[in-house]
Amino acid sequence: MTEDYRVEEDSMGEVEVPADALYGAQTQRAVDNFPVSSLRFGRRFIRAIGVVKRSAAEANQELGLLDDEVSEAIQQAATEVMEGEHDGEFPVDIFQTGSGTSTNMNANEVIANRASQLLGEEVGSKAVHPNDDVNMGQSSNDVIPTAIHVAVVEAVDDDLLPALDALADALEAKAEKFDEVVKTGRTHLQDATPVRLGQEFGGYATQVEKGRRRVGDTRARLAELALGGTAVGTGLNTHPEFPETAIERINEHSTAETEFRECDDHFEAQAARDALVECSGSLRTVATSLLKIANDLRWLSSGPRTGFGEIDLPAVQPGSSIMPGKINPVIPESVCQVSSHVVGNDAAVAHAGGQGNFELNVMKPVMAHNTLESIELLANVSDVFRTKCVEGIEPNEDVCREQAENSLSIVTALAPHVGYDEAAEIAKQALKEDRTIRDVAVERGVSEDDVDDYLDVRRMTERGILD
Repeated sequence: MTEDYRVEEDSMGEVEVPADALYGAQTQRAVDNFPVSSLRFGRRFIRAIGVVKRSAAEANQELGLLDDEVSEAIQQAATEVMEGEHDGEFPVDIFQTGSGTSTNMNANEVIANRASQLLGEEVGSKAVHPNDDVNMGQSSNDVIPTAIHVAVVEAVDDDLLPALDALADALEAKAEKFDEVVKTGRTHLQDATPVRLGQEFGGYATQVEKGRRRVGDTRARLAELALGGTAVGTGLNTHPEFPETAIERINEHSTAETEFRECDDHFEAQAARDALVECSGSLRTVATSLLKIANDLRWLSSGPRTGFGEIDLPAVQPGSSIMPGKINPVIPESVCQVSSHVVGNDAAVAHAGGQGNFELNVMKPVMAHNTLESIELLANVSDVFRTKCVEGIEPNEDVCREQAENSLSIVTALAPHVGYDEAAEIAKQALKEDRTIRDVAVERGVSEDDVDDYLDVRRMTERGILD
């Protein structure tokens, strides 16, 4: 051992490891083999693998397979991993061995070395063995998918669903506040029959709420854990009661509201990652909903003098380095960028989900990273969208009303009374002569009283034929 390095040994021989590192030889080999990106597993996943390792140690102790003193040291070390005390000890690139074996061994080595310290032994001594003790009854092939599911469900339950709930509530509050603000509807970016601003915002709230339910529904499949399948799903080298016992402990240590259970079929659970593909797809749906809403708000607030100008968004920062006084819809723009990123993440997850050859999917690290990143981005941007944009939106009621009454499409309410063809002629004449539908209709023989009744834009926002 030098001042900077110690020498550790694995089945392939000796490896120099930084002297103060808790990880060991296999982690160092992975660091050397995969200098691909700056992407590493984040807090959510590291916490989850700590949960799995602590629960496994508890189960093996309860089943009489692991010495009490060793188990308790592993449990303490794994708890430290859960709580974020050793995040810097997880240096392996996301783009690594497709099973995640490098990260599983990273966790095994960190926990084993820390447990050895707790027992008064030296780092690297293998007084607590990373494979024989920390990985007892486990394989990377069941640990990594288990940790992925725990991490994703915790992130969904703790972060994303509350953020979407709050955003939906904020949009619903605006829907109620804006319920009497009548404006022109638009289809194909062209004028359409009137709607109420509150109806538009109610639609946005429903989009977010349905997206929240879509994501939430995937937890039923993510709750199935692969633990207990070991290498190929058969459960070789694990106690028959290990998965049930360990998963009981996972439920005790998890922050998720969702209750985990042993998977129905270990061969499916290790060969495929369909539940993760489903979850990522639901995240893409939420992202596209947010994209639609954010883009609508950009259009509705466009101007202030040459756009629609029907709503005002909160001004949060200067918009231009050259045009003084310009304010841009920067919060919706951030939402749109997150949406694009999540859609890209999902494309990678969907492609990777099909890369299961025989008994093992070998694209798990990138699938885990992309899904967890999408959850984090959507949760964070939903909170930003709500607090810095949605809650501060105000309507320009006069602009909304004027545009609704000037719209040529309000002629639709005349059609049941004068016929479609005559209504079309009224609209064409009004456009050609730059006049209102009301004026032209009266000129062409509709009484003023009837026009007042038929062209009541507020009544046009509800089902029925005006008379």
